Amino acid sequence: MKLKALLFVVLACSVSTFVHSQELKSAKFGKGILNIVDKDSTWSMKLGARMQLLGSVFTYNTEDGNFQDTNSSFLIRRARLKFDGFVFNPNLVYKLELGLSNRDNSGSSIYTHNSPRIIMDAVMKWKFHKGFEFWFGQTKLPGNRERVISSANLQLVDRSILNAAYNIDRDIGLQLHHEAQLGKQFIMREIIAISQGEGRNVTTGNLGGLQYTGRLEFLPFGAFKDHGDYFGSDLSLEQTPKLSVGATFDFNNNAVRTRSNMGSYMTTDTGFHKTDITTWFIDGMFKYKGVSFMAEYASRTAENPVALNSDGTETGQTVLIGNGVNLQAGYLFPANWEVSGRYASTNFSKGITTRGTENEYTLGVSRYIVKHKLKVQTDLGYLTNKKNTDLLMYRLQFEVHF
Repeated sequence: MKLKALLFVVLACSVSTFVHSQELKSAKFGKGILNIVDKDSTWSMKLGARMQLLGSVFTYNTEDGNFQDTNSSFLIRRARLKFDGFVFNPNLVYKLELGLSNRDNSGSSIYTHNSPRIIMDAVMKWKFHKGFEFWFGQTKLPGNRERVISSANLQLVDRSILNAAYNIDRDIGLQLHHEAQLGKQFIMREIIAISQGEGRNVTTGNLGGLQYTGRLEFLPFGAFKDHGDYFGSDLSLEQTPKLSVGATFDFNNNAVRTRSNMGSYMTTDTGFHKTDITTWFIDGMFKYKGVSFMAEYASRTAENPVALNSDGTETGQTVLIGNGVNLQAGYLFPANWEVSGRYASTNFSKGITTRGTENEYTLGVSRYIVKHKLKVQTDLGYLTNKKNTDLLMYRLQFEVHF
């Protein structure tokens, strides 16, 4: 008992010392739960949290034109904690994001040491010169615009089928970012990344080669308000037209997964099937007085897309090669109601993937109570595929982001 009492006193004194040696600030809703700044200004931390609650109803349209097999689903789509701030110097910043829902940390395997994939981001960013940033750690690669946009800031309930098929998501490695203003308005951004190439939270080391990613962005009419080129809807109500056009080239040398650094591992009777995978993205975002429009194109090729055993037989694992487009637009009404729509199509190589062409048609309505920090979104979608098992889906989602 004496030992427990002593530990309690020591803990209480430590907490008291910590609180008095820091500056604690409560924040407005949507700006973090707690902001901490050391009194010597040697470090800071902002703690944030968010959750998405999703309800879905979906039914299949069979060959005879009848809808059947109706199902419903209610789940915590995302639940996350986010920490960010600076250490030692305001030019050295960090971000740590943890995924707590089952959907967030699913995907454990021998390649992640059979552990949940809780860590989403763990990255340091060093602003070492004007316009330059050096990133190191695990975070999103500079891929298609829709993927880089946070899942908290989407215009519709979730991302498109193009993103599901072709995005390159997160990986661990190094990134160099640069931004320059050319003339009075024109902005150009360049990003170069070198990463491991197997995705996030992998503990088995580099199984194939490295992944190389490069991205260029052009903003001819200047910067968007509030970094609006990377969130859905024109919530900042741009008073002059704003446009961002970007292109990404990604090369994964000796990749061992079916979707570059994502998908299933291509195993054979002698180890891993390794092949060079190339992915291209071209995208754009336009906003003006409540009108928003986003377009994306993706293409993926592979040198040897079919995994083979030593005797030449197919393992059944193939690289998901093909191309796709995603077009979506919306209009924000004065009362912060928005109507939006999406058309997306993915055209997979029939001889390799057996999937052919798939299409998505979605109509959505959103009510932004506190922009993307507190909102309700609903949409109705229709998905078609070559197997004649078309899907009709209705979704309703609530988002709160402290």
